[in-house]
Amino acid sequence: MLAQRDAFGDALIELIDRDPCVYVLDGDLANSTKADKVSRERPDRFLEMGIAEQNMMGVAAGMATCGLVPWLSSFACFIVNRDLDQLRVVVAQPNLPVKLCGAYSGLLTGKTGKTHQEVADISVMRAMPNMTVLAPADAVEVRACMLVANDLPGPVYVRMTRDPEPVIFPADYEFELGRALVVREGTDITLISTGAQTPRCLAAADELASEGISALVLHVPTLKPLDADAIVAAAAQTGCVVTTEDHTIVGGLGGAVAEVLGERRPTPMQRVGIRDVFGESAPNEDLLQKYGLTPGHVAQAARALLS
Repeated sequence: MLAQRDAFGDALIELIDRDPCVYVLDGDLANSTKADKVSRERPDRFLEMGIAEQNMMGVAAGMATCGLVPWLSSFACFIVNRDLDQLRVVVAQPNLPVKLCGAYSGLLTGKTGKTHQEVADISVMRAMPNMTVLAPADAVEVRACMLVANDLPGPVYVRMTRDPEPVIFPADYEFELGRALVVREGTDITLISTGAQTPRCLAAADELASEGISALVLHVPTLKPLDADAIVAAAAQTGCVVTTEDHTIVGGLGGAVAEVLGERRPTPMQRVGIRDVFGESAPNEDLLQKYGLTPGHVAQAARALLS
């Protein structure tokens, strides 16, 4: 079990040591996002911007126009919403290489409650022209996708979670932009997941296997550009699809998959995710249970679709 935010802090230092153009800008949350590792170990490459996300985005845009690669550290609820106009006008429209870390995404944010639970960030960022959208499954994939994101010419949003999660990828895993991965083969039903929901999706596949149901699990770490070919192929292999995400089903992974299949291969499907509601403060397991995101909920959706 490793926390994605710890991998984020370590990867920032690795990037700084590799690339003299990398700087870290923080919105007064470095001790939570673990960008404080940079403030301690590489203080000359760390800029504390305070609780002023709009200004932080403008500063990042200015740095990017000078050839630098700014990485922004904040919670997803702030970096997606508070500075959205600045992101749209001064970063996305000129297609600048500003990298955004949306930490504490989804419901599991350490009992911070609905004000700090961002469950629509994929929807917002998918709809932003020029934006690349990534949602790594574990700490290993966080590092791997950051190494790739740093070299991309335009803006990138990386969705990250707070708490330790199972590690599903080996240490030598290499991230490939725009590629979805089959992390479990199957023949009866396809489960498609993204981000930290993927380990729970694999647990759901284990539960189904104990009942004789063979589930293919497709992990989608790149929400944009989306690997439409892999989605179509996975749907064709089993003939039915369940998507699952710690995110609203409106415009998230489920919506993206439905768009692809609706145009290219109409397939019976069910979306498992947050159903157009805000969250609340509670322990992680209680939130997963109430909002229908446990492995058991994913497995039940699969059973219902197969029945």
